[in-house]
Amino acid sequence: MKTLDDVLESCRTSPPNILDTLLAVQGTFNYVPSSALPAIARALTVTEADVAGVLSYYPELRAHPPGRHLIRVCTGESCVANHCGRLTEALAEELRVGMGATTPDGRFTLEKIYCVGNCAVGPSVMIDEDVHGRVAPGEIRALLALYK
Repeated sequence: MKTLDDVLESCRTSPPNILDTLLAVQGTFNYVPSSALPAIARALTVTEADVAGVLSYYPELRAHPPGRHLIRVCTGESCVANHCGRLTEALAEELRVGMGATTPDGRFTLEKIYCVGNCAVGPSVMIDEDVHGRVAPGEIRALLALYK
């Protein structure tokens, strides 16, 4: 298993690339632990504020561990035109969590994603690596049951 030091060793570049480093850390640990920020800053010779700023700016980066299943609602133009907002509301209601949150049992994390490339059959939801198209709010409970 890779350690944080192993990841950081492969990310030392000049000039430092904070975003690439955070993506590498998240790729290894599934999120960027706050305890890793000082080590990342030291490895890249930047401030912790620089690292925290990049971490908080990009919605793809997570500062907390995600649930076992990652649910991402597509918010691209085609999905917006096909009422992805209704789908988002139905998911939040069914899971009883807001956007960016994880259910108390740690099973699901709800996030937005700009586009999943499934425009012809929007609105789309991506659960883990599975893309589901033409998802109606009334289908949410049955869809989530597949991942319980």
